[in-house]
Amino acid sequence: MSQVEWDSEEEAEKGFNRTYMLRMMSYLKPHKKTLIIVSIVVLINMLLSLSEPMLIRYVIDEGMEKKSMRAINIFAVSIIIIRVVSFFLSRIQIRKVNFTGQRILYEIRQQLFDHLQSLSFRFFDGRPAGKIMSRVTNDTNAIGELINGGLVTIIMELTHLIGIVIILLYWDWKLALMAFTVLPFLVLLVSGFRTRIEHAWGRSRKTMSAINGNLNESIQGIRVIQAFARGTKNESNFHNINTRNKNAFMRAVSLELSVWPLVELIGMFGTVIVLWYGSTRAISGELSVGFIVAFINYLWRFWGPLSALSKVYSQLLSAMASAERIFEILDTKPEIQDQLNAKPMPTIQGHVVFDNVHFTYEAGKADIIKGLHFEAKPGQRIALVGPTGAGKSTIVNLLMRFYDPTQGRVLIDGHDLRDVSLPSLRSQMGIVLQDSFIFSGTIEENLRYGKKDATDEELERAARSVRVDRIAERFPEGYQTQVEERGSKLSVGQRQLLAFGRVLLANPQILILDEATSSVDTETEQHIQEALDTLLEGRTSFIIAHRLSTIRSADVILVIQDGAIAEQGTHEELLRSKGVYANLYYNQFAMQQDIMLSATGSE
Repeated sequence: MSQVEWDSEEEAEKGFNRTYMLRMMSYLKPHKKTLIIVSIVVLINMLLSLSEPMLIRYVIDEGMEKKSMRAINIFAVSIIIIRVVSFFLSRIQIRKVNFTGQRILYEIRQQLFDHLQSLSFRFFDGRPAGKIMSRVTNDTNAIGELINGGLVTIIMELTHLIGIVIILLYWDWKLALMAFTVLPFLVLLVSGFRTRIEHAWGRSRKTMSAINGNLNESIQGIRVIQAFARGTKNESNFHNINTRNKNAFMRAVSLELSVWPLVELIGMFGTVIVLWYGSTRAISGELSVGFIVAFINYLWRFWGPLSALSKVYSQLLSAMASAERIFEILDTKPEIQDQLNAKPMPTIQGHVVFDNVHFTYEAGKADIIKGLHFEAKPGQRIALVGPTGAGKSTIVNLLMRFYDPTQGRVLIDGHDLRDVSLPSLRSQMGIVLQDSFIFSGTIEENLRYGKKDATDEELERAARSVRVDRIAERFPEGYQTQVEERGSKLSVGQRQLLAFGRVLLANPQILILDEATSSVDTETEQHIQEALDTLLEGRTSFIIAHRLSTIRSADVILVIQDGAIAEQGTHEELLRSKGVYANLYYNQFAMQQDIMLSATGSE
C-alpha cells in the first residue's frame, strides 16, 4: 500500500457498524463472571438511587405535612444507609470495571502487536511507522475507554432510564406523557448533530495520526535534520500539523458543547411542563406536594441519563473508527506464511537454485526480477554486483523468503521454500545488512539475539572473530554495557561489527551479506574478511558489494542488470571477457587511484 493509499484510508469515515460493535464486545466473553458481578452491583445501585425520590415523597407528605419526626428520622437514617452502601458498591464497581478494561486493553494491544510481528514485508512497504504506532496506542486506548467507561455508562444509564420510565408511568401516566412530549425535539437535535460530530472526531483522529507519523520520522531522522539545518523548517511543519490537530479537536469539542446544553434545555422545558401541569393538579388536591417534588426529581434523573448516553454515543463513534483501523490490521493475513502441509526444513546443505524466478512488488507493475535462473552449489560464495536498483537485494529477500516469487521457484537442497516452515528455514540462515539494526539492551544480549542458548565460550569466540571483544573492553561494564536504542552508544562501524558477531554466533548454514562491510574502515574490513574466510568455509554465502575488491575471491560473480543476469563467472573470467563487470571494476579502480593521487598531492 502506498503512502497516498494509506492516507486515503485514514481519511475514510464510517458511522456505527454493527459487525465491529459485536466484534469489540467479543473481547468481553472471557470476563463474563466479572461482568455479571458488575451488572448486579449496577442494578443494586440503580434500585438504591431510584428509592431516594420515594423517600423524599415520604418525608414531605408524611413528615413535613403531618409534622411527624418519626418519618423525618426514618428518612435521614435511610438516606445515610443508602449513600454508604452505594459508596462501597461504587468502589467495587470501579475496581472491577477498571481491572477488566485494562485487561481487555492489554489483550487487544498484545494481539495487535503479535499480529504485526507475523505480517510480511509488503504490509510495511509505504506504511508510515508512526501511524502504525498510533493504531497500537491511540486506537486501542479509544476502545479501552469505551469498554472502561462507555459500556458501564450504557448499562447504568439504561437501567436508570427503564426504571424511571416504569415508575413515572406507574405513578401517573398522564403527567409522564406530558413530560415525554419534548422527546421528539431531543431526537431531532441529536440526529442533526450526530454526523457533524462524527466527522469532526474523524478529522481529529486523522491529525493525531499525522502527528505520530511526523514525530517518529523526525526522531529517526534527527541527524539528517540537524546536518542540513532543517530544524526551523521541521518545527514549522510540526507546528502546522499540531495546529490542525488542535483546531480539529476544538471543533469536535465545540460541537459537543453546543449539543449538550441544548439537550439540557429541552429537558428543562419538559420539567417546566410537568411542574405547571402537576401544580394545577396539586392545587386542586388531586396530587400531593411530595408527589410533585418526587416526580420532578425522577424527571431530572431522566434527562441526565439521556445526556450521558448522547455523550457515550460520540465515544462509541470514536471507538468504532479506531476498531475499524485495528481490525483492518488484524484481518490482514500474512502474505508469507506456512502452508498447511509445510514440513520442517532438514539441515541445510546449501544447494540453492533460482528456477525461472519472476517477481514484482506491486501487482500490475513491471517485474523487478525477470526470469532469473542460476544455481549455487554447497559451500560456494556467490557475489551479486550491479547498479543500484538492479534487483540484488530483492534476490536475497526472495532467498530469505521475505517475499515469494510471482512466478518460478526458489529451492534449497531441492525443497521449494514455500513447502517448508518459516522458522525451520530462517533459523538456518543469517543476514547482515548495510545498516543492521541494533536493539536496546546489552552487547551480550545483542550477540545472543540469534542464539539464546549459546555458551559463553561460543559467544567469546564469535566476538573475537570480529573484534567485538575489543569494543566491550572499552567500556567498564564489558559485555553488559547498555548500547541504548538502535545502538546509539556505539559508532557506525562498531554497530556493524556487533551485527557480524550476532550472525556468526547464530552459526547459519547460508549466510547473506548485503553491503555488510561498507560501514567499516579498510583495516576492520580486512580483519572481517579474514574471519569470514574461516566462517564461510563449507557454507553457501551470498555477498552483495559495490566495493568490487571485496568479492574477488568469490566462486561465482553474478552481474545483475534490470532484474536479470547480464554476466556470470569468476573475477578473472569476467575481466577477460571485457564486459559489464570489467567496465565496473576498472572504473572503480581508476576512481580509487584518482582519490589516492589527490590525497598524495595534498600532502
